[in-house]
Amino acid sequence: MKRIRKKHAGKEYVAPWERAFDRVLTPIEEFIHRQTTSGILLMLCAVIALFIANGTFAEAYHHFFQLYFTIGLENFQLSKSMHHWINDGLMAIFFLVVGLELKRELLVGELADVKQALLPIIAAVGGMLVPALIYFAINPSGHTADGWGIPMATDIAFALGALALLGKRVPQSLLMFLIAVAIVDDLGAVTVIALFYTETLNLMALGLAVLFTVLLVFLNLWGVRRLAPYLVVGAFLWVAMLKSGIHATLAGVILAFIIPMKPKYDPKRFLSLIGSSVDTIKDAYRKNENILINDALRSKVRALGNGAYLVQAPAQVLESQLHLFTAYLVIPIFALANAGVAIDFSNISSIIVHPVTMGIGVGLVLGKLIGIAGFTWLAVKAGLCNLPKGLNMNHIIGVAFMGGIGFTMSIFIAELGFAGHPDDLLMAKTGILFASFTAGITGFIWLYLTSKAPETVTEVSAATAADVKE
Repeated sequence: MKRIRKKHAGKEYVAPWERAFDRVLTPIEEFIHRQTTSGILLMLCAVIALFIANGTFAEAYHHFFQLYFTIGLENFQLSKSMHHWINDGLMAIFFLVVGLELKRELLVGELADVKQALLPIIAAVGGMLVPALIYFAINPSGHTADGWGIPMATDIAFALGALALLGKRVPQSLLMFLIAVAIVDDLGAVTVIALFYTETLNLMALGLAVLFTVLLVFLNLWGVRRLAPYLVVGAFLWVAMLKSGIHATLAGVILAFIIPMKPKYDPKRFLSLIGSSVDTIKDAYRKNENILINDALRSKVRALGNGAYLVQAPAQVLESQLHLFTAYLVIPIFALANAGVAIDFSNISSIIVHPVTMGIGVGLVLGKLIGIAGFTWLAVKAGLCNLPKGLNMNHIIGVAFMGGIGFTMSIFIAELGFAGHPDDLLMAKTGILFASFTAGITGFIWLYLTSKAPETVTEVSAATAADVKE
């Protein structure tokens, strides 16, 4: 890309920061870029956690995440292990971002048009239903049956990261299909956590959670468009949810669905305001070019910045601000804290045939394949929907394999389902890791072999020249 070069006092200097005004990414391009980068970082952190957990520092690794960290006042304190702070605290921010993504997609994205959304919705339902049934068929009774929700989940960051490695071999429409399927999948996982993985309820704390939710709704209806009041009340909602017995991370989803999607200024009003603002800024600039001592210039520039902020939807502003934090910090930390599975390779055969490991492994690899690809094929054959332009069933099969990468959400549900059964939790995490690796590699190879790389300009020109000569 070209760098902007300017001359000053006869010398040329580079001003790369000025490109920020010209660089425009659509929300979906920004989403894909960050999710794919996050997926690659996630893979790296998972490998590091596995290496540490199976090396000489394994004991120190587990001891560190069991250290307790306390915050609060003398009569009200929250004391949790580092592992719980990550899974209940940092992951609440992750769920806030997931909720914001869901809201955007439902209102203006891939899932806004029912006709367009029907195929990924059907595919996602199949991708959740079939793996859960497979797991339940292998673990029909006892406490191990509680893990039926584990193979339902798809890790969008991991899946997009694996898909991005194929570059231009896969069409953009396939990325969009995978995103839509994974987002519906996330909605299903959130619902499953809320309904089936809730502990004993504390009615007083639950009442406070309802009160804070009502207050958030009131802020929305009252027309508050600044994020700070929502985030403060959202923090109190998280504490109430933590004490209620319902998993605290769901506070992030509730907050996301209440934060306004409608901005304070509509674009038409903003354009009229910006015109007059620019004129006053020019007048102030003529009087004194130094913004450090020109109070009028500084205040007008600040007012223009506030206007630019208020013409954006608060929900989208927050989603954009939190994406970097969740993609490059929250999810990698979660991977480091939860992917450290001590694998006994001398006993690997008995681990693989363990009902929990097998249920998750078969559910993620074959269940996702049958569910996503099978339900898609049935929907198309029944005439309910059509495949997106440029896609065929080979593409859908590849994405169905990729859907078996269940890392983040699957491990999260495993932590809930087997909280009191460490041996089964170990089997569950082992199954998730093996299945995710198998599904990712298989999907990559399938798409690499069945998708053709686009012709380069040189190849097309050569072919055209040959045709002319003939």
